[in-house]
Amino acid sequence: MVLNFIWIAFFLIAFLIALVKLLFFGDTEIFKLLVDSTFTSSADAFTISIGLTGIMSLWLGLMNIGEKAGAITFFSRLVNPLFSRLFPDIPKEHPAIGEIVMNFTANMLGLGNAATPLGLKAMQSMQELNTDKETASNSQIMFLVLNTAGFTLLPVTIMMFRAQKGATDPSDVFIPILLASFFATIGGVTFVALRQRIKILDPVLLTWVLAISAAITGLVFYFHSLTHEKLVIVSKVAGNFILFGIITSFITAAFIKKVNVFESFIEGAKNGFGTAIKIIPYLVAFLVGIAVFRASGAMDLLLKGIGYILSAAGLPTDIVNALPTAFMKPLSGSGASSMTLDTMKTYGVDSFAGRLACTFQGSADTTFYIVALYFGSVGIRKTRYAITYGLLADLFGFMAAVFVAYLFFK
Repeated sequence: MVLNFIWIAFFLIAFLIALVKLLFFGDTEIFKLLVDSTFTSSADAFTISIGLTGIMSLWLGLMNIGEKAGAITFFSRLVNPLFSRLFPDIPKEHPAIGEIVMNFTANMLGLGNAATPLGLKAMQSMQELNTDKETASNSQIMFLVLNTAGFTLLPVTIMMFRAQKGATDPSDVFIPILLASFFATIGGVTFVALRQRIKILDPVLLTWVLAISAAITGLVFYFHSLTHEKLVIVSKVAGNFILFGIITSFITAAFIKKVNVFESFIEGAKNGFGTAIKIIPYLVAFLVGIAVFRASGAMDLLLKGIGYILSAAGLPTDIVNALPTAFMKPLSGSGASSMTLDTMKTYGVDSFAGRLACTFQGSADTTFYIVALYFGSVGIRKTRYAITYGLLADLFGFMAAVFVAYLFFK
């Protein structure tokens, strides 16, 4: 229902704004711009889907090796005390738990290309347990919100953008992004846990949360002690080292257990193309809706309205210049990146707006894209409250981003 309403709203708002521009401002190009945006975005959706085929085939093949070698089960056992409470509908030691952990780890390390096929595999495993194949299960919703919260340990791409723009210290947004995305994750999981009546005061769950919080605190102090050069090296090496180590461990475990590694890889990789084709209609629908909303100028009007409200209320308006990234992030990752780069170019890479835009960029993930990609891959049509709670996690992350940005940069 929410998904249907939002999609219709994109087109109606775009049409009304374009009509006003034509009738009152004589903008004869506006409807051509809207139509062009539909063609361009639908082509982009196809390109994205086909572009995922190779990566998905690779990781689905590797995951099949890991499952047959027992490595996924091993990962499941390690984190079972935590995830069995967050995902009570998934049987203990089910492969889906290990797949969820690996997806979360890849996202955390900033390895989006690896995280996506791992997430699709996890979603497929949860769909096998889902009794209503067209409706999102509680486990699938919790998983989606974990992804939309976008906990980021190593924001390599954002630091690279800042370095390219000539920032005095490209890594100065590192800790704010870490904190903002962590708060977004805690907030998103808490919202969903309350809705699903998960016992959040469970002693084991609280112990895990406190332990993770302590680990994050330790990492903050450690990374804060590094020079920029060392931090960049750690960011580049750590994630890829861990990921390739996981690949090697899968293959080694399979060899020890006398699993035919090559055939297992081919067996899993065959599913990559079919999954990529299945998500095309969902991506086309979302990306076209987002494109016409942007092309109509609705985003600019929204920002001006917020600036006016903040000014009238006597509140600081210096966050408005960074808000395009915050509004675009739930809709489109590439769009949010473009907004972030434009903000740094317009106001300065080391300006408050430039730094806040980078913090927004790293504080959450693309909710609508993730919904289209993950739910579309398994044929979920009824998303229930997944989008609403995914956006709540985004909002929590953006509020945290503003707070930590004022703390660090003002």
